[in-house]
Amino acid sequence: MASEFKLTPENIQMMKDVLIQHVPHARALGLIIVDAKPGQSWLSVPYDEKLIGNIETGVIHGGVITTLLDNACGTAVQLALPERTSIATLDLRIDYMKPATPGLALTGHAHCYKVTRNIAFVRGTAYHTDEADPIATCVGTFMLAANRATPIEYAAAADLLPKTEG
Repeated sequence: MASEFKLTPENIQMMKDVLIQHVPHARALGLIIVDAKPGQSWLSVPYDEKLIGNIETGVIHGGVITTLLDNACGTAVQLALPERTSIATLDLRIDYMKPATPGLALTGHAHCYKVTRNIAFVRGTAYHTDEADPIATCVGTFMLAANRATPIEYAAAADLLPKTEG
């Protein structure tokens, strides 16, 4: 039975929160969806000293860039599909062009350019202010209907997460 989900501007707005908030690692890094449209997403991660990979230079750890691009690509895939379905990263190749500049937020833009019955294909770029001056670029493939389950909504997912005292 097909889902009742339809990609509308209202659903894109709702998904801007849901698609990141159900990923604990993305929440821990402070990822936010800046913009989204069918098949494309723009995510951002603010500069934070907790994310530094080299204390001497203040450069953000490469794993943060990987996470930013992986989540941007996954979000773009979800926004390219006619209905919500579980997905899984099959392959994500990242080419690092230069170190991120200390003190600056990172933006990731991804575009899902092809969807087949089982696989989605995506390209992405991580940058500071100009996408034409990338920090890293990526290409990836995502398996569709990865576990044959419909993704749970954020409210339901939040109930499953361990409670932390803060």
